[in-house]
Amino acid sequence: MVEIQPARPIGRGRVADQILDDLRERILSGALPDGTKLPAERDLAVQYGVSGATVREVIRALSAMGLISSKHGSGSVVTAHGDTLVGLSLASVARLEKMGPADVLGILNALLGHAAELAARAASTEELASLREAAEAIVPITSVAQASEGLRLYLRTLAEISHNPLLATLCRYLIDLQIDLALERSGRSLASWKQIAGELHTERLDIVDALDRRDPGRAMQLTRAYQERALTLVDSPRKGKARRARDADLSPLLRAWA
Repeated sequence: MVEIQPARPIGRGRVADQILDDLRERILSGALPDGTKLPAERDLAVQYGVSGATVREVIRALSAMGLISSKHGSGSVVTAHGDTLVGLSLASVARLEKMGPADVLGILNALLGHAAELAARAASTEELASLREAAEAIVPITSVAQASEGLRLYLRTLAEISHNPLLATLCRYLIDLQIDLALERSGRSLASWKQIAGELHTERLDIVDALDRRDPGRAMQLTRAYQERALTLVDSPRKGKARRARDADLSPLLRAWA
């Protein structure tokens, strides 16, 4: 069992906040890495010299932040993942500001373009080969699941070979949001996904070719054009139908994330 020794004496004032800050810093600094099981609440209470009620308040707050997973009878385990933390924050901001798909996914356009620019400089030959393999695996399209997961893998790989961890984390969240939105709007129709994923096969390979040539400007340009076209295709299954408010389109997805 991990024993927690407070980094500094717990003073007067808002005791729960001081314990929360102490544990959060330990988690974010890696002193309590992912997968670490925290002491039982009664043991934490003894180690911090506080009541069980105070510790329970701290555990609830850490869980709400996405830093730990807490189950009755099983204790609390550190589950701090960059993707989760970014997802919680971005989903909360998007909901608060009533952002619609064009607002949120327009950001992905810019981020993926930058990722392609970086990848043209930093990606290894093996990484570019894996990106080409991911692109070629998407077609022929045999099922909605195969097409959507193939697109997810291709876009995530493009983000990750930028070798910028923060950029890749931001992209992964927005890529998942884009794929989920496409699934929702298409009604999971295979015909729609053959259009959404199939029509852009050549463009995906063109991006890989630009990366192989180590042409950052061309790679960025092609990636941004690809994203703009992809968003148009995601929208097309609902043409002619009454549209909800722009902010309503993402509401269920953002609630699920946040």
